[in-house]
Amino acid sequence: MKGAFYLALAIVAETFGSTMLKYSNGFTILFPSIGVAIGYLISFISLSLALKSIPLSSAYATWSGVGTALTAILGVILFNEHMSLMKVLALMLVIVGIVILNTSQSTEKQTSI
Repeated sequence: MKGAFYLALAIVAETFGSTMLKYSNGFTILFPSIGVAIGYLISFISLSLALKSIPLSSAYATWSGVGTALTAILGVILFNEHMSLMKVLALMLVIVGIVILNTSQSTEKQTSI
């Protein structure tokens, strides 16, 4: 349960850091640039704590995939980026892949018991 909390925190912090990266305008604006550093620092610390109880393949795929999807959604909401049907389908495939990966690892745990 702790691992899931840390993984969720890592995802939120990474998404925050990525969003601040856009606002920093190439690290030319101070406060968003500081937000990038803080966001990624919290993200990597949280991810390392999550890895104590979650397998690397699951944690990293979930962190990067969900973070990518959230960042894309925020790009549309905050920066008016275009979201084509192809992008929507690609993000859906990423999420489906994460679900399958996590489900298969859960099934493997149960059969090994």
